[in-house]
Amino acid sequence: MASALAIRLKEQGQNVGLLDLDFTSPSSHVILGIEGLYPEEEYGIIPPMAHGLRYMSITFYSQDKPAPLRGADISDAIIELLAITRWGNLDYLIVDMPPGIGDATLDMIRLIERIRFLVVCTPSKVAYETVRKQIKLLHELNIPTIGIIENMVMKPTTYVSERAGEDNTTYLGSINYDPMLEDALGNVELLKKTEFYGSIRDLTEKIC
Repeated sequence: MASALAIRLKEQGQNVGLLDLDFTSPSSHVILGIEGLYPEEEYGIIPPMAHGLRYMSITFYSQDKPAPLRGADISDAIIELLAITRWGNLDYLIVDMPPGIGDATLDMIRLIERIRFLVVCTPSKVAYETVRKQIKLLHELNIPTIGIIENMVMKPTTYVSERAGEDNTTYLGSINYDPMLEDALGNVELLKKTEFYGSIRDLTEKIC
């Protein structure tokens, strides 16, 4: 979702950075088909360009090995990434984070001024209960929430939209399950031709 949103914003002529902060299972490099790229070191770290995006991920350092970080180790890694990364002049920095209110989310709330959250949820009562706690926390901390998007919908229901309304969060719409998406992963040009990406294109008009 975050990778496709970043690509769409770039298509609109924006200067965009994409930061994958999922320490346990980063996947944006797989979605975008990023291989053989590494940051440059010059008074810090300069993220490489990938499909017109400034791209940064923990995989540049962990490669294919697991990164079993927790607690203070995650915070230290995030602080270092934010401190040494030279993004340049960006219109948007899209941060791909795991769901819930784990260390990465709490640290980004603490460290990034003017951060805004776009919440993504599958059409599941269990999944919504996870993001619901995050939404409540964001409201309590007065952190702006753009809204919630329902992803991978196979059977349309009103469950997520109704719960979002009860939680004072804008329901931005849904993205249907696209059986062609899996074959497009790793190939951005094929990704742009999917129904999934078409939905991202439509939703972008509402949120940016």
